[in-house]
Amino acid sequence: MKERNTDFLLELLNTASPSSYEMVIQRKWMEAMEPYADEIRTDHAGNVIAVKNPEADVKVMLAGHCDEIALVVNRIGEDGYIYIDKMGGVNPKAAVGMKVEILGSFGTLNGVIGVNAQHHGGLKGDFELDDLFIDCGAKSKEEAERYIRIGDLAVYKRKPEVMMDRYVSGRGLDNRTGQFIVGEVIRRLADEDVNVGVYAASTVNEETNMGGAYFAAAGIEPTMAIACDVTFATDYPGVDKKKNGDIKLEAGPVLAKGAPINRNMNVMLEQAAKERSIPVQYELTSRATGTDADRMRLTGKGVPVSLVSLPLRYMHSPVETASFEDIEQCIELLVTFIRNMDGTESLNPLDLV
Repeated sequence: MKERNTDFLLELLNTASPSSYEMVIQRKWMEAMEPYADEIRTDHAGNVIAVKNPEADVKVMLAGHCDEIALVVNRIGEDGYIYIDKMGGVNPKAAVGMKVEILGSFGTLNGVIGVNAQHHGGLKGDFELDDLFIDCGAKSKEEAERYIRIGDLAVYKRKPEVMMDRYVSGRGLDNRTGQFIVGEVIRRLADEDVNVGVYAASTVNEETNMGGAYFAAAGIEPTMAIACDVTFATDYPGVDKKKNGDIKLEAGPVLAKGAPINRNMNVMLEQAAKERSIPVQYELTSRATGTDADRMRLTGKGVPVSLVSLPLRYMHSPVETASFEDIEQCIELLVTFIRNMDGTESLNPLDLV
């Protein structure tokens, strides 16, 4: 990456940020942004917003959610085993045999998700998360309750890995990479004069209800908003490209096309990409994007939105994988998009005809 800020990205990826419990990572991101932003805002949802040029009439909101999928304690058995539900889109088959860190109310616990040995028949057929359990070493419910209670959260105990100095792999790249990208935009624009206000929002709760994006956009009242998220790469064995599209790592940012997306904004993004020789890929979001863009769009009197996504392999698994080159190109695309704006751009699609 240009100005290779990899250490901060890895720090974010090493920080547990389950949906509804994003406070620790938000504090880190806020402290990292303070030297570069003209203003830092927070709200009652837990969003953190780094602002550049807050006096400008035109306000461009960039949203990258910081929360990750997680497990949540829903019952503690009399024998000390912990039974779990999902906080976000957890794949139960990816959970089997994983180490976890339980963010207990009275202390942090290590645990493992138990699995029946293959010698004893293994796991049979389809199963759900409530068929699994966490073994934290407690011998009784009473002992386990010294550390945890119902509603406490757990994440996979998985450190990020850099592979071939090309890719980064780990849990929760969805979407702490987006949080990192919008922060990098503020950092790189810090010493520049721009014609618009830039509102880089590290949003919460996207994996569960997207309420953070609603709070943030309702408070900012942006002229336009771009969600910076991840999308499904399809460049590995077993994926049906006819059904899921052809999205590759190291082939550039992915722009969405569909009813929710403002065409004028996409034209501006495409022009910025052409100017910087950044390759662009496309995905279809015919009815909804499934990202923060959907909630931002419906705040106030309505907000024109676009979606810039990072290609991601193995989504919602402990080994999500993305390209450093794609991350850099997402940052440069957004920086160039903002640099090019003079504040008079039309967002009315009728002006394209």
